[in-house]
Amino acid sequence: MDDDPDCPDIPESLLPDATMHGPVDTARRKLLRTAMSLSLAPALIAAFGVSAAQAASGRIEFRIVTAGLILGFSGGSGTLFFADERYRLSIGGVSLGATIGAASVDFVGRVRNIQRPRDIQGNYTAVGAGLAVAGGGAVARLRNARGVELEISGKQIGLKASVDLSGLRVRLRS
Repeated sequence: MDDDPDCPDIPESLLPDATMHGPVDTARRKLLRTAMSLSLAPALIAAFGVSAAQAASGRIEFRIVTAGLILGFSGGSGTLFFADERYRLSIGGVSLGATIGAASVDFVGRVRNIQRPRDIQGNYTAVGAGLAVAGGGAVARLRNARGVELEISGKQIGLKASVDLSGLRVRLRS
């Protein structure tokens, strides 16, 4: 070895063999890199990728019935269609404001970002512009704490009532 103070003494056994620089060594290195990449791929996909379950979607149908004189009552029921199954739902928590009369609204729409049926449960708040009403119809985009989004539209039947879907509560019925 040299007596250079900037170059540490490395034992001969740790230095690469002069015969390991040919085409065989290059092929080994490529094979080793490929094997390492393939062994790490599942972990990287799990850490950074979006699984098919996260991207799952379903369909929802529900009816909200409102009635009252000054103070109102509201409630409803519906169905979640997810993974080739039907799940019965209970709907509540809809804010009415001052109400005179009775009305019902039938909603249909898409459910996004759902992994399991129980993810539909929870309180929903408006996303973006919230509820838009035109000509007796309503369109809304709502999200719960689990990230499940409802993109729904509905048609009101009966006397006009002020239906605010923020605070909508959805539960699975047994």
